[in-house]
Amino acid sequence: MELNEAFETQINRKDYKVLIVDDVHTNVLLVKLLLEKEGYQICTAANGKQCIEQTNKEKPDLILLDVMMPEMNGFETAIALKKDPVLREIPIIFLTALNSPTDLVKGFQVGANDFLSKPFNKEELLTRVLHQIELVAAKRTIVKQNEELKRTIQNRDKMYSVIAHDLRSPMASIRMVLNLAVNTVPRDVVGDEIFGLLDNAYRESEETHDLLDNLLKWTKSQTGRLHVVYQDLDLEDIVPGAVDIFRLIAEMKQINLQYIPCAEKLVVHGDNDMIKTIIRNFLSNAIKFTPKGKGVEVYYQREGDLARICVRDHGVGIEAERVETIFHKGETTYGTGGEEGSGLGLQLCQEFARRNGGEAKVESTLGEGSTFSFTIPLKQEEV
Repeated sequence: MELNEAFETQINRKDYKVLIVDDVHTNVLLVKLLLEKEGYQICTAANGKQCIEQTNKEKPDLILLDVMMPEMNGFETAIALKKDPVLREIPIIFLTALNSPTDLVKGFQVGANDFLSKPFNKEELLTRVLHQIELVAAKRTIVKQNEELKRTIQNRDKMYSVIAHDLRSPMASIRMVLNLAVNTVPRDVVGDEIFGLLDNAYRESEETHDLLDNLLKWTKSQTGRLHVVYQDLDLEDIVPGAVDIFRLIAEMKQINLQYIPCAEKLVVHGDNDMIKTIIRNFLSNAIKFTPKGKGVEVYYQREGDLARICVRDHGVGIEAERVETIFHKGETTYGTGGEEGSGLGLQLCQEFARRNGGEAKVESTLGEGSTFSFTIPLKQEEV
């Protein structure tokens, strides 16, 4: 069975209404009898004015409109219908004896969906009507599916937000307790095995907390509840603090985390929290994918009217084919210590950078390391 035949069987003609407009009463009766026999609902009008009145009243799914009518012809009637935002989507088939190229062009210009030449063939009439009704039905199906998809996405985002919000606070407490245990409990007291378990649990709690934080921010961003709050920010007040947060994590993995100050004072115009979120995600990834004994450097510099903040690692690097899609494609990755990443953080970084008028990028050589960076507009000097 062909696709149009399969779709045809799904259409209940009784659910669709056709408006027949013709000033010749016998023509109206003939078309009405043919379409009623097929099961369509029928309403009629004898002129252009009645057509507009009936269209407003009956809201037909299709209009069969005669062109040659007194006072207000079919073309003029179509123009009036298409000006109405409520009625303009109703398809129109012109019934006409006019078949010159000029008339056809004019008909399509005023909104025709199809033409049927008089005197018309019964099978041709039924086929053209059914074709338009199929298009109407398909459009309704698409609209319905889009609405269902929007509801599904809204429910998903709401669920993500609730999960992230409700879990982030207890996870922060667990992380703090594990951090305290790892830093205060001597290894020789609990033994290497227990200490290793505590260390792994702490690192996993860090990853989980970061994931929940990113998930919460991402859902707020997707639902329009996360707004950019612009401020003038000295990068020297932001970047070193973000680096300090990761010093302990880097030391535990025996990675040399270095902040390289900028000789120039750079003041940017952007959102404080979003900028810190990008730096934290870049640092987390850099430490995750850098082997023990290697280093990570953080620095920033001027690029014209922008500041570029960079996080450079000497880790495993990224395959060339992944570099172009790494900010768009959420995928699970694993660090040099087995740390699991969702890829959500990098998507969030690109979105936050763009919301602040900048752009995130990565340069990488497989086996040698990567440099993740993003730009932020500098504060405009007052003239």
